[in-house]
Amino acid sequence: MKGRRNIWRFLPLSAMLLLLAGCGEQRLSALDPMGPQAQWILDNMILSLYVMAIVVIVVFTLYFIAVVKFRRKPDDDELPEQVEGSKVLELTWTIIPVFLLIILAVPTIAGTYYMAESAPESSGSSGEEGEEGEEGGDAESAEEAEEEGAVVIDVTGHQYWWQFDYQEGFSAGNEVYIPAGEKVWFNLTAEDVIHSFWVPALGGKMDNIPGVDNEIWLEADEPGTYKGKCAELCGPSHALMDFKVIALERDEYDAWVEQMSAEEPAEPEEGSVAAEGRQVFEDQGCIGCHAIGGPGSAQGPALSNFGDREKIAGVIDYTPENLEDWIRDPQSFKQGNNMQAYPDMSDEDMDAIVEYLDSLNVRE
Repeated sequence: MKGRRNIWRFLPLSAMLLLLAGCGEQRLSALDPMGPQAQWILDNMILSLYVMAIVVIVVFTLYFIAVVKFRRKPDDDELPEQVEGSKVLELTWTIIPVFLLIILAVPTIAGTYYMAESAPESSGSSGEEGEEGEEGGDAESAEEAEEEGAVVIDVTGHQYWWQFDYQEGFSAGNEVYIPAGEKVWFNLTAEDVIHSFWVPALGGKMDNIPGVDNEIWLEADEPGTYKGKCAELCGPSHALMDFKVIALERDEYDAWVEQMSAEEPAEPEEGSVAAEGRQVFEDQGCIGCHAIGGPGSAQGPALSNFGDREKIAGVIDYTPENLEDWIRDPQSFKQGNNMQAYPDMSDEDMDAIVEYLDSLNVRE
């Protein structure tokens, strides 16, 4: 009895945990759709819940009717009428499930084709078959999309960061910018192990697999920041492999692309602390892993617009103090990452490199 009483004490805590499970970061929920693909997923989920709820209600209603109506009564030894081989019953419990499956299957199949639209061929991921015309319809739609200025971004998953390569010849790390109100295609692969690209508020997830090219498109209904995560266990810091999708109005996006694709990134003013930081950045070999302008490196995230970021390494609030702590001991924030630690860097050099990194912005 004592053990049973203790169980009751945990019920309020269990109820509270259940309620808190629905709480989370803004725009990191599939139940708060901000794009057509995410909206379709939610609508299909709700449809499935309605169908299952109807089935549960009908089954339990029939069960309780049977329990009440045919329960054994005092001095009642008669068996209820036995029904065997009823074609009506057989057809009923066969046709109704088939009908319910059709209700679920039709929108599911239609949605699968809707979300499987191919990326523009200029991304280079369509394969030889698409080029030879076997998938003629996809190639046609790809060409149309390309003429309309469709955005195609190559996404590579690394332990534990994301590389975004744009067709304009530059890279971004852990933050990807897209135009709002337009379909954007992502070509997905991975450098080391399997990762999974997921932006809950914008759509479903797709795996990043080494040596395999997968495709997914997303669309943001309105400008804003949408949080994404790796949805495939990939190592000790898997839970910290976050990124952001930042949707801008088309003219803002075009201006951002123009700034990022500049042939030469803006140099810090000569004699400034940031200029000293640039020299420290080169002397310490940071440039070997982190590109500033142009295409990125597989060794570390591109830092071309580092000063615009809200997070360091995707998870730490951007402050000069946190940036210094990250540079000195990155393993204390993301276990297993490949960032070299600089615990012995002088305070003077550290201040300079922090100032330089903070100066790397394109959205002043």
